[in-house]
Amino acid sequence: MPPSPRAWQKMLSGRRLDLLDPTPMDIEIEDIAHGLSFVARWNGQTLGDYPYSVAEHSLLVENIYTRMNPKTPVKWQLAALLHDAPEYVIGDMISPVKAAVGPDYDALDKRLAAAIHIRFGLPHAVPQTIKKQIKKADRISAWMEATQIAGFDKKEADRFFGKPDPKLIEGLTIHLRPPVQVREAYTKRHAELLKILP
Repeated sequence: MPPSPRAWQKMLSGRRLDLLDPTPMDIEIEDIAHGLSFVARWNGQTLGDYPYSVAEHSLLVENIYTRMNPKTPVKWQLAALLHDAPEYVIGDMISPVKAAVGPDYDALDKRLAAAIHIRFGLPHAVPQTIKKQIKKADRISAWMEATQIAGFDKKEADRFFGKPDPKLIEGLTIHLRPPVQVREAYTKRHAELLKILP
C-alpha cells in the first residue's frame, strides 16, 4: 500500500499541526496571527496597497460584536476574535467556493475551531445564540468591506449582506496595514482578552 499523504503542516513556532486530527497543544497564537495576517479576504480583490487580511477582518468583527453586545462575557469577545482562526492553515475561501467544495471543508473547519477554542479556554463549540451574534457582526463587517474596499455599491451590499445599523459602524473604517502591523495588533488584542478572561 502507498504511504498515507502527509496531513500535517509545520508552523513557524516549530509545532506540527495535524489537519485531520488537530490537538490544542499544537496551536500557538503567534502562528494564528502570522498566518491570518497573510491571508487575503475577497481573494485579494480589494483596493489599496496591502491585502485586506483575515486578521484585520477578525479585529473588526470582534469590535462590532462587542458594540452589539456591550455586556457580553470576555470569552465570547475572544470567540469573535478567533471566529476565522482555522483559516490560518486552510485559507479563506469565498462563499461560492465553499459551496462548491461541500461538507468536507466545513468538517475540517469545525475540527480546527474546536482545537483552537480548547487551547484558549473556550468551549469546543460556541453556543448557537453567540454564534448567530458573531455571524451578524461578520456580515456587518462584510458590508463595510464590500462598500469601502471591494467595489460594491451600497445597494448591492445591502442585498447580499443586509443593511447595518449605522450606530454599530459609527466611526469605524477599514484599515489597510502591512501584515507585520496587523499581526502585532491581533496578538495584542488576544493578549488583552486573555488577561481579563475569568
